[in-house]
Amino acid sequence: MKAQPEIAVGGETVGVVAEKVFHELEEKHHFRLPRTAPSDRLEAIVLRINYAAAYLWVLLVLVIVFAVTLRYVFGRGSIMLEEIQWHIYGVGFILALSYALVVDRHVRIDVLAERLPLKARAWIEFVGLLLFLIPFCLAVIVEAVPFVLRSWQLNEVSAAPGGLPYRWIAKSFILWGFTLLLLAAIARLLRVTALLFGRPAPRPAP
Repeated sequence: MKAQPEIAVGGETVGVVAEKVFHELEEKHHFRLPRTAPSDRLEAIVLRINYAAAYLWVLLVLVIVFAVTLRYVFGRGSIMLEEIQWHIYGVGFILALSYALVVDRHVRIDVLAERLPLKARAWIEFVGLLLFLIPFCLAVIVEAVPFVLRSWQLNEVSAAPGGLPYRWIAKSFILWGFTLLLLAAIARLLRVTALLFGRPAPRPAP
């Protein structure tokens, strides 16, 4: 069977046109901030941990397949397997918050921001990070310490019969997740201040 020829638009294939549109939209919705030495170091920590944590999603799929097979092939359900699925999903999601911030793929409301000049958007980012995100991360971390500690001291287990023990392990990822998000927010703030104030010194563009 012969492959269908690509349709040309103004001398360019549809694929090339679509790629250009995609890059234009990216530039429109995601403004580029200068890189700095300290922000690069912080982002590297966040990214390394998240690249390792990405295997959690593979593990989650395997657990789901195993649980479904156990239930529908062998007629045996497992509350423990169900709770493992919830915990893996929760851990993966809370760690991925910091990754989304570093790569600038978190949800934004760009209806107004996309029409603003670069520095105006940077000021919005500066205020949002300094007055909202960073204090929020600090508040969650401070409140999570006694929450996790109490769970550990009580050796908290699942309330469901046959559920998971050591629930404090899952709860401790509130601390890890928001610590990583705090590092990502500080790295982002350093890049914003590099643009607005020239400090820390921006790295030369490649």
